Amino acid sequence: MKLLLRWALLAASLLLVAHLYAGVEVLGYGSALVAALVLGLFNAMVRPVLILLTLPVTMLTLGLFIFVINALLFWAAASILEGLHVTGFGAALVGSVLYSLCALVIDAAMEALFNREAR
Repeated sequence: MKLLLRWALLAASLLLVAHLYAGVEVLGYGSALVAALVLGLFNAMVRPVLILLTLPVTMLTLGLFIFVINALLFWAAASILEGLHVTGFGAALVGSVLYSLCALVIDAAMEALFNREAR
């Protein structure tokens, strides 16, 4: 149940990112659900490999290169999905930062909600 709620909220956050920033476009909630799933799969499977491969650059930039990795994954997801469009790398960078901030808020709220219910 928690996973499905998080997925639905992350899809809604993609719609929010598209509403707040003109460089990201999502065609509808169904497209946002698919995009949130693909972004989740990329973050679970591809991101750790990219972080490991770019560890020297990440250390040299004091971790700021992770923003580039996130933007590349956001851009890659937009390139393979028809319902998610990103105008360029800069838009992918801004979109990935906004999406990450939304995910941070969602995770904190869900943690507080589900921990409160467990008591």
